[in-house]
Amino acid sequence: MIVVAGHLCLDIIPKIHSDTALEPGTLVDVGPADLATGGAVSNVGTALHKLGAQVRLVGKIGDDAFAKIVLAQFESLGLAGDIQIAPGSVTSYSVVVSPPNTDRIFLHCPGCNDSFISSDVPDSALIGASHFHFGYPPLMAAMRADDGLELVSLFQRAKRLGLSTSLDMSLPDKNSDQGKTNWTQLLTNVLPYVDFFMPSEEELAFMLPQVVFGIEELARTCLNLGCGVIVIKRGTDGLFAQSASAGRLEAIAKYSDPNTWSSQRLTQAIFPVEVVGTTGAGDATIAGFLYGLVKGQSFQQCLAAGCMVGAMSVEGVDSVSGIKSWSEACTRF
Repeated sequence: MIVVAGHLCLDIIPKIHSDTALEPGTLVDVGPADLATGGAVSNVGTALHKLGAQVRLVGKIGDDAFAKIVLAQFESLGLAGDIQIAPGSVTSYSVVVSPPNTDRIFLHCPGCNDSFISSDVPDSALIGASHFHFGYPPLMAAMRADDGLELVSLFQRAKRLGLSTSLDMSLPDKNSDQGKTNWTQLLTNVLPYVDFFMPSEEELAFMLPQVVFGIEELARTCLNLGCGVIVIKRGTDGLFAQSASAGRLEAIAKYSDPNTWSSQRLTQAIFPVEVVGTTGAGDATIAGFLYGLVKGQSFQQCLAAGCMVGAMSVEGVDSVSGIKSWSEACTRF
């Protein structure tokens, strides 16, 4: 069982027919809008579910019209059991502007994600699971406050209950309170309890501005701060990963021999596919990696699994519609 917790929202994705620049004062003709659950909880959790993993999703929604849409989608998958409803709160949503051949733009309302704290993940949701994943604390005000106090508390509890752990970020808005957070200190506090840290290169460069010597130095800094394995998402450049020594990788023992993972520096190229949309591709990559992990695959195989699922993801307009079962994915790639 993999528990996926953190940021949850509704994605509103209008169909944009051309790559015409979006300029003030203009009207852009668009098609119907796709409505899909988004955020780390939905993107990673639903991808894992489609691959064949047992998952438990822990997120928070409001009691508005958007909440009904989100809840209905999870109920249809049998994954709504640990989704919490916050009375009087606004459900988080994103308007995803994704023109052809152009990276997407998000218009985002954090809603009740801002009030999410450690206790919103009860022990009952963690007990009986093997792995805990948390995503997008930069978009969750209470989880990034006080140098990540609530985030650290949650990861400490997951480790005490015997789970392996992973953490993903999102790129902070430098012009908001997110950009004022001391991200270096937050990472210093939480990474000793994170077995697999899985940010993008852009996110990591923003959070560790003192690092000026490129991706290898970014990875080495994260290992020095205490994480067990760092997997850096690099978009079309694939994945860069590095691991600590075997003594820090004891959490891997439930899946495979930590010695075979230790002190490695690896890369993985992407799989070429026809790109329809890039929303949630990083989350799909994480889902593929985690699925490979719990299946006992090697470090390099887990990286390949991540890129494989990420490739399927970008073939759909949303984050998960292109993802197939594990057996189908392996046959294709």
